[in-house]
Amino acid sequence: MTAQVNQTIGATAPAAGQVTQLRVLRSEWTKLTSLRSTVWTLAAALAFTVLLGAVLSRVTANDWPHYSAASMRTFDATATSLSGMYLAQLAIGVLGVLVISGEYATGMIRATLGVVPRRLPVLWAKVAVFAVACFGLMVVANLVAFTMGQAMLSSRHLDVALSDPGVLRAVLGTALFVTGIGVLGLALGTLLRNTPAAIAVLFGVLLVLPQIVGALPQRLARIGDYLPSTSGDALMQVVRTPDLPSPAHGLIVLLAYLVVTLAAAAVLLVRRDA
Repeated sequence: MTAQVNQTIGATAPAAGQVTQLRVLRSEWTKLTSLRSTVWTLAAALAFTVLLGAVLSRVTANDWPHYSAASMRTFDATATSLSGMYLAQLAIGVLGVLVISGEYATGMIRATLGVVPRRLPVLWAKVAVFAVACFGLMVVANLVAFTMGQAMLSSRHLDVALSDPGVLRAVLGTALFVTGIGVLGLALGTLLRNTPAAIAVLFGVLLVLPQIVGALPQRLARIGDYLPSTSGDALMQVVRTPDLPSPAHGLIVLLAYLVVTLAAAAVLLVRRDA
């Protein structure tokens, strides 16, 4: 009986040294948490989210009597307190690039892919570990920013509660968007294998492309609805405005960008030499 049990365990448990997705996940978690750049970048994203949201909420409360009637009708207290997302996305996006481009720069990627020759488990592990860490951090950051922002807006009775319709969805949606931008950066880092090039493309998509689209004729203005930056605005909004698509539209667009870039990254990771 003992021999039969041992044979069963040996047949189902991974052998010592065998590469499994769980072991790759643990390895990538160790890499991510052992880098000082990870700590500093995540701390910067947290600070940007909380501080910018608090500052803009205070400024809004102070200037509220000077707002026009139209601005008052479309004012979004939730989005105001979550405005730190605009800087946090840049920090998280850069970290996403560094998660893999740093290994190409140092040559560590050869050792990594030598241990995991099938390659794709490495990419999926990096994405999973990075996404979980960033989403957890951004949820906490958004909750803190929301609480502080609403406290400042309460002096003008502009504050909303987390239980109000759409508010929790905006808090979680904004965290999901920032995480998605980080994963987009990771995919670009895999595609380009060069830190400056990947960061330049990421910043171009987030900062330059919206300006170019905004300069197009009015009949082409709806192209902006399909940019990643617009997805962030849509997911953050609670008070609907006609110039923004719905949160569901924003989520679909964001996921489409991630699916396409990650699929391309997976194909090239397998086909190219390390």
